[in-house]
Amino acid sequence: MPRPTLYIAITNHGFGHATRAASIAARVKALEPEIDLVVATTAPQWLLDEYLPMAYEYRPVAFDIGVIQPDSLRMDLPATLAQLKAIQAHQPETVAAEAAYLKQRGVNLVLADIPPLAIAIAHSANIPCWMVGNFGWDFIYRAMGEEFESIADWIGACFGQCDRLFRLPFHEPMAAFPVVEDVGLTGGSPRYDPDALRARWNLSVPQARTVLLTFGGLSLQAIPYDRLAQFPDWQFLTFDPDGPDLPNLLRVPRQGFRPVDVMPLCSRVISKPGFSTFSEACRLDLPIITIPRHDFAEGPVLVQGLQDHSWHRVITPDDFFHGDWGFLTELLHPPRTTQIVAKHGNDSIAQAIVNYLAIAY
Repeated sequence: MPRPTLYIAITNHGFGHATRAASIAARVKALEPEIDLVVATTAPQWLLDEYLPMAYEYRPVAFDIGVIQPDSLRMDLPATLAQLKAIQAHQPETVAAEAAYLKQRGVNLVLADIPPLAIAIAHSANIPCWMVGNFGWDFIYRAMGEEFESIADWIGACFGQCDRLFRLPFHEPMAAFPVVEDVGLTGGSPRYDPDALRARWNLSVPQARTVLLTFGGLSLQAIPYDRLAQFPDWQFLTFDPDGPDLPNLLRVPRQGFRPVDVMPLCSRVISKPGFSTFSEACRLDLPIITIPRHDFAEGPVLVQGLQDHSWHRVITPDDFFHGDWGFLTELLHPPRTTQIVAKHGNDSIAQAIVNYLAIAY
């Protein structure tokens, strides 16, 4: 007998959308193991497996491209625009082909983070599309210049057909969406005992002087690792497999470990603005030192949310790339507001999905 099936479409941009969507999917399976999952994304399956350690169907398809980037801080706008125009031109064929798959697979609900075409695909298969996000791609592209205006309008029209949006904290208004429900932070939870990890990796430096350097799935080609020599009594952790051999730098293996798993070892995170990193750190009340991004419209929104709700320090790119890293020993800034940000986004979104499938199936 067929089982209720949730199809999760994940935007083809970086790792953060994949990890937060997979965290929600894992909670869905925990609440109702009988729900089948189809995860549609070109994010690597090893990454999904780290957040979704249960059975699911991996469908390596992509319906958008986000922004084409050579690394975590640089963008290729001409290539991005060309790809977007190609996606728009091929919308009818893309929608028809994937809607046929949804019907054949017996999908009951689409959850998208946050490819615009997922809505048309779901509706062509006569099923609803719910979305989750803290920004829409129309917001991102509109800030890139007038040559992106028509693309932003097209995407905004797509989002206007969405059946339900779960709007995450640290968000832009997302005004294109007709039905908006605010939820809490999403992401993974640590899987290891911190003392066991310290023993495993022979870490003797106390938590107060242990720092995680993380710059997302695209990494960063120019991390100035030479600055670490100025802090010999500090411990630094990185997921960069090409990081140098330094006595105070631990290259954490990606297999079996995620940034959130090592966050409890640390007193702070140094990161570019990224929702999933900010969200997982804030769920653990872990301070963040960040480099602002003014060329990507989500960046200032994330930094404002961080400043409002977390202990933090915002540094300039020059501080990071060319400074003496004195920010490590400077005082962190407290949250600007006393408002507590909700932390149970995984639970509320997953419960809504389970409730819907229990009725619809």
